[in-house]
Amino acid sequence: MNSIGPECNDLKKEYDACFNVWYSESYLKGDHKSDPCSELLKSYRTCVLKAIKERNIDLSEIEANILGTEREKQPPPGR
Repeated sequence: MNSIGPECNDLKKEYDACFNVWYSESYLKGDHKSDPCSELLKSYRTCVLKAIKERNIDLSEIEANILGTEREKQPPPGR
């Protein structure tokens, strides 16, 4: 799967590859302390946030706190 912006695809592939190796070779074997992919994740996240901003994508709805409010009981818009 590609990233939100084509300019982020290479970073995503690098991070995914790093994560898959770390997860299978370290995490599943009990090493929960090491995180060799954190810098790649930071770079990828920065790229994604920039792509979202450049495309004027509004994230306010997904960041809204809805659980435990009356909005939680409402059907999604358009239904």
